[in-house]
Amino acid sequence: MVLYVYAITAASPSYDLDGLEGVGPGSSPPRTVAAGPVAAVVGDVSEEVRPARRDLLAHQAVQERLMAAGAVLPLRFGHLAPDEDTVREALEAGAEAYLSALERLRDCAEFHVRATQDDEEPLLRRALDEVPGVRDLDARIRAGDPDPRLPLALGELVTRQVQAWQQTTADALVRALEPFARDRVVQEPTGRDFLNLSLLVPDDRADALLETREELDRELGDGAALRFSGPLPPYSFVG
Repeated sequence: MVLYVYAITAASPSYDLDGLEGVGPGSSPPRTVAAGPVAAVVGDVSEEVRPARRDLLAHQAVQERLMAAGAVLPLRFGHLAPDEDTVREALEAGAEAYLSALERLRDCAEFHVRATQDDEEPLLRRALDEVPGVRDLDARIRAGDPDPRLPLALGELVTRQVQAWQQTTADALVRALEPFARDRVVQEPTGRDFLNLSLLVPDDRADALLETREELDRELGDGAALRFSGPLPPYSFVG
């Protein structure tokens, strides 16, 4: 039997964990293990935890309950410790840093922002209309120029131009959104995304952020759209 560790909180006031299910097979309901001014929320688990949907939801439910009651340092899914003594030792060793982080996150939540290129056609048309090199290569190909290098050159030039426009848009979005946040983390976008941004937003700024989101979404154009998630536990701002 090992411990599944959900989060770190202040030891006082205590958090209501009644009715919450534990993560993993043979799990116990979440409980706290305190060491001085800080505590960890843990539960017993009988074997290795896998990210099954039921367990992911149980993990998230604990984080949301804790976040609704006060500042929390949420741990990502799957964090294990061998026993309570090990947890207490870690809490004692890091108490000052944990308290500082909890204070920084107090009355805040994470909002996750993605800018996604749902439709590339508007940017491709824009490149043909606005970029001389693209127009010239496209005209040569349409005129029957047999040079086999032309399609590749055209594709590379269009890709570079689209990426440049997207980076400019992403930078502008960050500048527009960061005044609402206490902190921000820009991560590498994937897939059709060209912005992957996490914001640590004070509770009293959340409504204004969402209002600005609607304005930015209307202005974005070029086949792009904003995706907002939140309020969420502040995973990106722990540590």
